[in-house]
Amino acid sequence: MNIAKEHKVNEQIRVRQIRLIGAEGEQVGIIDTRDAMQMAREAGMDLVMVSPQAVPPVCRLLDYGRFRYEQQQNEKENRKRARAQEVKAIKFRVKIDDHDFKTKTGHVRRFLEEGHKVKVTIMFRGRERTHPELGERILVRVAETLADIGAPEGTPSMMGMDMNMIMTPKAAPAPKKERTDDAPAEAVRADVADAPAAAPSEAASA
Repeated sequence: MNIAKEHKVNEQIRVRQIRLIGAEGEQVGIIDTRDAMQMAREAGMDLVMVSPQAVPPVCRLLDYGRFRYEQQQNEKENRKRARAQEVKAIKFRVKIDDHDFKTKTGHVRRFLEEGHKVKVTIMFRGRERTHPELGERILVRVAETLADIGAPEGTPSMMGMDMNMIMTPKAAPAPKKERTDDAPAEAVRADVADAPAAAPSEAASA
């Protein structure tokens, strides 16, 4: 039973009595462990201790192999979501030229497209620290350049010699539904456009 790394399963349960929960979540009650083991065998399931600290310990009938598989899949998905929410970092200098600005802003865009938050940092040197408006100007430019895909999370903040701003990705817009009520109007316009012009006499009589 090397699969049981976090729970005691079947023969690993050595207490005399347990509180049993059935496979459908129903409360069976307090019974002898050997009787619960027999019930598990007859149902083709496992007896799993889910609450060892209770008095008596609580066990449940379930397919432990399937339970572990689903648990591992959930953990994998949680790790995937955690990686997706990883905060990336891109650093700018106060005196940055247009080429470097475009390159670094492109990196920020790529991270936002992947669903990451991005910490944009302006690094000050020496006396540059006395002119925080220079850093704010760059951050505003970054935010405006990436307004189609991201937005600042709060206002810029100073930390030591750096000024930081968090960019968060925007949610993808929901697809627009086609308007079915416009179809008849389009058809009428098409019919009018395709109809032959009225004869002069018909127009006059009309």
